[in-house]
Amino acid sequence: MSASGRVLDALRRNRRPVRLVGASGQLGYGVPTPAFDAALARAPDLIGADMGSIDIGPTYLGKGEMATAPAATRRDLRKLLHGARKLDVPLVIGSAGSAGAAPHLDATLAMVRQIARSDGLRFRLGVLRADLPREILSAAVRAGKVVGIDGMPDLTEEEVTQASHIVGQMGMGAFRRALAEDIDVLIAGRACDTAIFASLPTMMGFSTGLSVHMAKIIECASLCCVPGGRDSILATLDDDGFVLESMNPERRATPTSVAAHSLYEQADPFTVYEPEGKLDLSAAQYAAVDERRSRVTGARWEESRDPCVKIEGARNIGERAVLLAGAADPRFIDHHRDILAAVSDVVRELVCEDQPQDYTLRFRVYGVNGVRMAAPAREPPPGEVFVMAECISPTAERAAEVVRTCKQYLLHHGYPGRLSTAGNLAFPFTPPEVSLGPAYRFNVYHLLHTPDPDGLFPLEIEDVR
Repeated sequence: MSASGRVLDALRRNRRPVRLVGASGQLGYGVPTPAFDAALARAPDLIGADMGSIDIGPTYLGKGEMATAPAATRRDLRKLLHGARKLDVPLVIGSAGSAGAAPHLDATLAMVRQIARSDGLRFRLGVLRADLPREILSAAVRAGKVVGIDGMPDLTEEEVTQASHIVGQMGMGAFRRALAEDIDVLIAGRACDTAIFASLPTMMGFSTGLSVHMAKIIECASLCCVPGGRDSILATLDDDGFVLESMNPERRATPTSVAAHSLYEQADPFTVYEPEGKLDLSAAQYAAVDERRSRVTGARWEESRDPCVKIEGARNIGERAVLLAGAADPRFIDHHRDILAAVSDVVRELVCEDQPQDYTLRFRVYGVNGVRMAAPAREPPPGEVFVMAECISPTAERAAEVVRTCKQYLLHHGYPGRLSTAGNLAFPFTPPEVSLGPAYRFNVYHLLHTPDPDGLFPLEIEDVR
């Protein structure tokens, strides 16, 4: 019997609290060994880790590349594989390879198979793919079954065609189907982080509300603690609540820090939407067990009558090049808006001449409006600023031409009160122009309404040795 079958059978025969380890906030950025070893010593029933996020932007999804370094990713995978096989408990990984599309999942699987071969590991592997067929999405668009999220425009069939990769964010149902197949390791494409940890306890009849709430917290490892960090965390779930404990003795899961984590990635701290339903935290309570542990109760689950799947896709929009520079002249800073607008006009006249403009040029002035949409009224000017110009153009050569021309004319552009003609900018290094390669934007960020969300995610099983 493989790990998932063994654990499920043991819990059915001897009903007791279930112990789950959130090994890493995002696999591939390092798993601190002391805390992970401490977690293994507590004999968990499942080890899980999220491996991806939409926070990294659209480029990794569009290009089909991992956001993490291959060496670090392989090291983390090896650590978790050995830990799970040592205890003979399921290892569950979601959003493989950063963005969870086929190239990311296949790259992760290749690492897993290589580790197994080199280290002599044998296990039954379940794989859940998240890529969505274009014909299904196009049909859903025509049927009015796709709606935008956060102000996204209506999805069109043209955007479906142009997206480099499109994935659906699978929920608990797909994970439960895989765990029921008696597997040792489960690696999924793009997935809800909660599904990684909530699927097994809900299979055993534990409260869905408590299971999803617990999962939402421990998928970030010890980020919910004081001080926050990425060390492994242990959750012990029973029928009435769950207890959280960081495996780093320097971190404390306090009622306040755990409750505050409800704001993580959520506009509404009391409501979390998942494919199968809605988590209601309005009655959640947080109490200290001791100075390092907290117990959480009260989360409620409301099953959805209209199940849907969040879908994500990225489209290539050209080639990107940037100019990186700084300025410390208070007069330049005072007049920067006029200066940048004037330089933009000069660059357009020089590089376009009689042809239409075929690029976009955007400036961010860090210290003024690089991060914020607008500076607060009456905010004193900074002593120095960082200036970044970004060009997106049909070709890398064209983008490089624009930012190089921009550099030269921004460096010497005259403005009221300028004291020196030697140069307006300071460069952190040379060349200050950097070509970044293909640029992407999220063109699919929508909800797909479907009566069978789990059916979108096929399961593959193989024996790895």
